[in-house]
Amino acid sequence: MSDADEVREFHYRLPHRAAGPRPGSHPGSSLGAGQEFVSHMSLYDRPDPRRLDLRASLRSTTGDWLVRVNRQRVGVTVQVLVDVSASMGFGARRRKLDVAADFVESLAHSAFRIGDALGMLAFDQRERAELCVPATLSRGLGSVMADSLRQCTSAPGGIEGLEDALQQLVGREALVFLVSDFHWPLERLGGALDLLSHAFVVPVIVWDPAETEPPPHDAIAPLRDAESGVRRTLFMRPKLRTQWRDAVAARRAELDAFLSARDLRPFFIHGAFDAEAMSDYFFEATA
Repeated sequence: MSDADEVREFHYRLPHRAAGPRPGSHPGSSLGAGQEFVSHMSLYDRPDPRRLDLRASLRSTTGDWLVRVNRQRVGVTVQVLVDVSASMGFGARRRKLDVAADFVESLAHSAFRIGDALGMLAFDQRERAELCVPATLSRGLGSVMADSLRQCTSAPGGIEGLEDALQQLVGREALVFLVSDFHWPLERLGGALDLLSHAFVVPVIVWDPAETEPPPHDAIAPLRDAESGVRRTLFMRPKLRTQWRDAVAARRAELDAFLSARDLRPFFIHGAFDAEAMSDYFFEATA
């Protein structure tokens, strides 16, 4: 995203109450100075005369002075976990990693606007500690994160660093965006999601149009596996294009089924990030 482009924010919210001591924009589970009325309590049990409810006190059969007890809104910790393995460096016009950087920049802008702390972790065949950003609330955080991803390079390899990166999130309540093309075995994904059992996880699947749609014309197509570097040459013909599209549809159905079995719904990015579509994703999740 160039400096001339406007960073688009999106609106997100958790589908459940969050716990936390820091005031924010999300419905909280703790009692405090909020606007959501819960019940009345005796002034002696909750000595806060600012919340005194005279009408309720006069109606009280026990003769107690009653105060209003509300739930407070809280801020949550948001973590974005980015796959920077070699396959994320693929893209016909722009790398998938650059598209992921656009998303991270929009996320940082959105989190700052509602007062949530944002952190970033990254992985390929190892945890990329140089890309790690501790969760903090900062106006300029998005550009720093996005620029580090745009300048990132990865050697061919796997995603062995995923579980190492996740160790920092184990047992913590957070909103976690897992950004990847998910071109890896689902067994490894299952183990990763088990480590995030306390978090609300949004799988963000980044695919490039050049990998989901085959070339339109019959021709010899040289192909290279982004992870292993293995090269192949195929003669593109109608039957092969049909098999290509069927394989993409089957992989998407496989991901949808695997994630829905864990009560997760993926968000797909094809070529460019759409902030409005992400807002719609959260509105549907919390409807």
